[in-house]
Amino acid sequence: MTKNKNLYGFNLSRRAALAAVAISAAAVFSFAAPAPSHAEDKSIKVGIMAGEEEDIWRVVASEAGKKGLKIETVIFNDYTQPNEALERGEIDANAFQHQPYLDNQIQQHGYHIVRVGYTGVWPIGLYTKKYKSVAEIPEGAVIGVPNDPSNEGRALWVLQSEGLIKLKEGAGILATVADVIDNPKKIEIKELDAGIVGRSIDDLDAGIVNTDWALKSGLSPAERIAQEPIADNPYRNFIAVKDDNKDAEWVKTLVSSYQNDTVKAEFEKVYKGTGLSAY
Repeated sequence: MTKNKNLYGFNLSRRAALAAVAISAAAVFSFAAPAPSHAEDKSIKVGIMAGEEEDIWRVVASEAGKKGLKIETVIFNDYTQPNEALERGEIDANAFQHQPYLDNQIQQHGYHIVRVGYTGVWPIGLYTKKYKSVAEIPEGAVIGVPNDPSNEGRALWVLQSEGLIKLKEGAGILATVADVIDNPKKIEIKELDAGIVGRSIDDLDAGIVNTDWALKSGLSPAERIAQEPIADNPYRNFIAVKDDNKDAEWVKTLVSSYQNDTVKAEFEKVYKGTGLSAY
């Protein structure tokens, strides 16, 4: 800043000098005031399921905060709610579902929701506390499966891969019990809420349980006697947003805040190998 000679000892009235000093101080203050650390600071709400995901997203939020993105997590206990909340604009993103589930939701409700970045995959498995192998499952056994369309189809394909049932040709990933054309052991397939199957395992001969729900239900890998393949698995979970936000800068920041080594380490710590990073 260039010095004003009058401020450094030349003839100036006391009032004028004080005024000049005040103006100078204000100018210095305005130049010294710190600028915001991020020009694109933004706050968003992300819908997730209750439980282990809360631990994961605390780390994601910390990573996002370093990039100027503040994340508030909104906790859900019902799989049907996060997409409805996203569609209504009550949240900005969610992270809980795989593509077959979203496709079914869009077909049913007309949602305008798209995938923007993968998170993890939890291979679905056949659990039992009564038998050591699939071969031991007796005739007339009661096997629980999730009752939502995408996970029921997923469960039935596991049962078919283990030779317990046969599905009609073209049944697809949204197969239902109506698509079963052969059931040599006359198994009773009991449709239950995804979160109930694992907790009902004592009352069932076996159950197809999503890995995250198996963990919540206290089931161990030792009680899993069959599992879907991981290679080319269509059931990788992801972060989703409304389609008109898919190219927004904050979405890119959100995805990168999840897809990094810090979050991956937390994921492995929390899920102990029952879930796998999918990016």
